[in-house]
This record gives sequence, structure tokens and C-alpha cells, in this order.
Amino acid sequence: MFSRLSRLAGLVGAGTFIAISAACAQDLTGAGATFPDPIYKKWFSDYAAKTGVKINYQAIGSGGGIKQLQEQTVDFGGSDAPMTDDEISKAKGPVLHIPTVLGAVVITYNLPGIDKPLNLTGDVVARMFLGKITKWNAPEIAALNKGVALPNKDILVVHRSDGSGTTYIFSDYLSSVSEAWKTGPGKGKELQWPVGLGGAKNDGVTAQVKQTPGAVGYVELAYARQNKLPVAAIKNAAGSFMAPSIESITAAGAGIAAKLPATSDLRISLVNAPGKDTYPISAMTFILLYQNQTDAAKGKKLIDFLKWAIHDGQASAGSLDYAPLPKNIVAMLDKRLGTVKVVASK
Repeated sequence: MFSRLSRLAGLVGAGTFIAISAACAQDLTGAGATFPDPIYKKWFSDYAAKTGVKINYQAIGSGGGIKQLQEQTVDFGGSDAPMTDDEISKAKGPVLHIPTVLGAVVITYNLPGIDKPLNLTGDVVARMFLGKITKWNAPEIAALNKGVALPNKDILVVHRSDGSGTTYIFSDYLSSVSEAWKTGPGKGKELQWPVGLGGAKNDGVTAQVKQTPGAVGYVELAYARQNKLPVAAIKNAAGSFMAPSIESITAAGAGIAAKLPATSDLRISLVNAPGKDTYPISAMTFILLYQNQTDAAKGKKLIDFLKWAIHDGQASAGSLDYAPLPKNIVAMLDKRLGTVKVVASK
């Protein structure tokens, strides 16, 4: 009996040691947005190979990332939605927003037999997600896609079920182009959806659309591309129908970045940016960190990684359907990262 208990205690002790060792094996931990998860996975792998620093990131959605940063259960958060003043007031100190890449939220759909990308306007997309346009061959869609044999099929809306920066970007755009959306669901990481099915994270919405003929959803571009789903061309502020691409996302960022004052806190929106070559549902995604770091070693590792990401890491953005940061924003970030300091923990 004693021998069995000793063996059991030994196994429990070993299991505890393994769990502690696994936790200690990570130099930095983060959580948040799924929008940048594909490139973050690559960056963390490349950076570990280069420096030996291991970074664990849980893609749980922007809302979760902000909450964990506020509670200081992670070293950094990830969010596509800039923190509100109210959210910052609930943090344990000043928070810096560090843009990492530019990306696009796309309208993806499942319409067998339709090979040509559909043209859509913001108003039509808003009415689809409001449940006002319910058929794929509705006159409003047909007028934008002359010569396309649209099916007499119900539109099934798929949206995020979790607190999501992708939802924030999508609803920010719709609020800028549709009064009905602005005064209805409005803008936010979580909404009261009038119609549709919910999917968890970008990959959950992607899976729902992929397996459901007639479905339409919104996801980050990389998720649609990786799953070989079509994406719509969206009419921009200049009246051009633009497909999401590295070039059209870059154009959206450049147009707005050029006008930023050096004092900007970078909590800015890129949606519906000016210019004939811009994709209108473009956005920056952010890493969030405390300006006052209480752990000198971790603080240095985080700053070193972020400096690598905004410089060397940008070279891999295009291969994963993201656009690199504008040069003037990188210059602003170099100065901003220089303001991070170590303070004594309380």
C-alpha cells in the first residue's frame, strides 16, 4: 500500500514539475486578437530560432486580450480594436498601442458556381447583415454584378460570437457608410446581431462559411485565402471597386499615416480611407503593453521583440497577406518604445 502511494505521489509530483517546467519554458506570454495570429505564429517561431526567446500567444479574441492585459495575467495583449478611454482607465497603468502590421477584413461567401468575385457596396453589405437583403439574386446585388447568374438562394449571415477586433473593424466600416447600421448595431467588439449564426474566432466564422452554401461572413484576409474562399471587391470612398490585396491595404494605410501628427497615440481607424486604390475595410492590429514594466528582464525581452517585429519582421508580412507598416509610423514607434521604463512592483 505504502509503495503504491509513494508511486502515486511520485507521479503527481512529476506531473506538477512538468506543468511548472512548461510554464517556465515561455519567456513571454500574450493573448488576444485572432486577426494577426497567422503572422504572429511565424514571427514567434522565427524570433525563437534567432534569439532563443520563446513567446506564447493565445488567440482568444481582442476582448479577451484587453481583459487579460488589464488583469496583468499576460505580458502583452493583442487587439485590432484600440482600447477605449474607459478600458484604459481600468488598466494598471499607462498602456501603449504598438501597431504591428496592416491587414484587411474581407467579405467571404459560399456560392457554388460563381467564379467571378462579387462586387458589393458598404450599404448592401450592411443591409445583408441587418437582414434587409435576404436573397443572393436580390436586385441590389444583381445591379452591382451584371452578367453574373446569381442564385435564388437565401443569404445566411455568419458573424463572430466572441468579443472580437475583427467585428470592431467590420462594424467601424459599416458605421461609416450606413446610417442604418450606425444607429442600429453600431460599432464595437461585441454587437447585438439582428440575424445570423455565430462562430468563435476568425477560424470559426471561416469554417461556418466554408461548409454552408449560401453563407456570407467577415474574416481577416489570411483566413479566407488559406481556406480558398472567395472574397468580394468593395466599393471604396473614391467610387472604385477594390479587392483586398497588399497594394490596396498599403494604400489605405499610407493615405492616413501621412496625415498623422507625431503626437498621435495611434488609436486610429483606417476604414473607408481616401484614394482610388484603397481597400476600404483595412486596419492596423496592435500589441498592447504597459509603459511601466515591473519586471526588468521581461520588459527588455518584450521591447527587443517589438523592435525586431516593426523592422525585420515586416519582411514576412506580404507572404501571409498582411501589409507592412508605413515608414513614418515605424519611426514614431521607435520613439514610443524608448519611453518604456522599469518601475518597482508594488
